Amino acid sequence: MKAEIKSQRVRNIIDELKDQYLEEDRCVRPWIIGFSGGKDSTVLLTLTWLALTELKDEGIKLKRNIYVVCNDTMVENPVIEEYVVKVLDKIKRAAKEQQLPISVATTTPELEDSFWCCVIGKGYPVPNNSFRFCTEKMKIKPTSKFITDQVAADGEAIVLVGTRLSESQQRERSIKRHEIKGHRLSKHPLNPNTFTYAPIKELMLEEVWWIINTIPSPWGFDNQILFQIYLDASADDYECPTVVTDDSHRSCGQSRFGCWICTVVKEDKSMTSLIKNGIAWMKPLLDFRDSLVNNRNVSEYRCETRRNGQRAVDETGHNMGNYTMEYRIQLLRELLTVQKDTQDHRASIDLITNQELIAIQVIWYRDGNFSTTVNDIYNEVYGYNLPNTSIGLGERLLLEKACQENPAHYKLIQELLALQKSKVLLMRKYGLSTDMEARLTSFIKENENDHK
Repeated sequence: MKAEIKSQRVRNIIDELKDQYLEEDRCVRPWIIGFSGGKDSTVLLTLTWLALTELKDEGIKLKRNIYVVCNDTMVENPVIEEYVVKVLDKIKRAAKEQQLPISVATTTPELEDSFWCCVIGKGYPVPNNSFRFCTEKMKIKPTSKFITDQVAADGEAIVLVGTRLSESQQRERSIKRHEIKGHRLSKHPLNPNTFTYAPIKELMLEEVWWIINTIPSPWGFDNQILFQIYLDASADDYECPTVVTDDSHRSCGQSRFGCWICTVVKEDKSMTSLIKNGIAWMKPLLDFRDSLVNNRNVSEYRCETRRNGQRAVDETGHNMGNYTMEYRIQLLRELLTVQKDTQDHRASIDLITNQELIAIQVIWYRDGNFSTTVNDIYNEVYGYNLPNTSIGLGERLLLEKACQENPAHYKLIQELLALQKSKVLLMRKYGLSTDMEARLTSFIKENENDHK
C-alpha cells in the first residue's frame, strides 16, 4: 500500500528508490546510508524507509541489506549527540519490529586519531583552514574503513548521501564532478568498488522541511524535536515554515551541526544561538572553544620544532611547531574543569573519555614527560583519582612491597609498564625499545644529579 504523499516530486523520489532497490546486480550490493541526524539525512532515511515499506507491502522480498552508519567524532555537539543516540535506538528497534533489512552502525576514530589525543596528547595545533587533520582522521578514515570492510564482504557497495544541489555551489560542483551522465549512481571519490547515489539532490530546502513537518517519522520519533533544535540553533529570528505556500519564504534551518570544539570557523553561530535560546550550560564549552581559537598561534605555547623534528620558526622568530608540554597540561586542566562544570548540569556528558585520558598519558610518556601525570590533573579537578586499569591492585601492592627501600624504582617500573602498554593501546609496533632506553637513561641521570 502506497503512502499518501501530496508532493509529486517526493512521490517520484520514493518510486525511484523502489526501482533502484530492485535493480538486479551481481552481488545485491548493500546500501550504506550516512546518517548524521540532521535534516537532510533524516529526509533521506525517511524516504528510503517508505520505499522499503511499500515494496514489502507489495509482497516483494527485500534482499538488499541497508546499513545506517553514523560517524561519531567523539566531540559532537552534546545537544545533537544526545538526540542522535535516541534516534538511532528508535531506528534499530523499529527496523526489527517492522522486519526491514536495516541495521545501525556507529563509526569512531581510532584512539590515537581522536581530537584530544592529537591536540592535548601530541600537541597538534587546533585545526584551521590550512591545517585540518580532523576531517581525515575523525570522519573520513572511520567511515571509509566501514565501507571498505563492507565492500570486502559483499564485493561492492552503494553509498546513499543526503547532499543537495541547492545546498551550496561547492556541493553542486562536487555532485556533478563525480556523477555518471545518464545514470543514478556515481563513482565514489575515495573508495574503489563503491558508488554513490543522491536521491534527494534536487530537493529545495523548503521541501526538506515540508517532509519533516508533514510526513510522520517511520521509525516513530517526533520530528518536532529535530525542528526545534534547528530553530534554537538558527542565527536569525526567522521561523522555518511548516508548509510552503509560495516563493516568498526566506531560507530557514541553515544551521550546520558538527563538533562543538570546531576551530575551523571563526565563530560558532549554532552554539551561540543554542545558548541564547536557553541552553546556558553550553557557555563554558563555547568559551573554551573560543580560547583555543585565540591562543592557536601564540608563540610561547608553540615549540620550535614539529613532532618530526623539523624546525618550525618563521622569519619573525615566531614558534610554529606543536604545542609545548606546559600548554598541553594547561589545556587538559581547563578541559576537565569545563567537563566537571558541565556535568553539574548534565551528568551524562563526557567531553573526553577515560580511554582518551589514559592514551594521552601514554603519549606524554612517549614524549618524555614523567613529571606531571594525567592522574595528577584529574585528581586536582575532581578530587579523586582517574580509574586506573593499567595494573591491578594486587600487582600494585606487591610491587610497592618489593620497592619499599627505593620508592623511585616503583615509579620507574610503573612508567616502563605504561610505555609497554602503549604498544597495544596505540597500535604502535615501533619505537618502544628506544622509548624505554630513553627513560632509563633519564632516570640514571636524575639519580646522578640527586647524589651530587
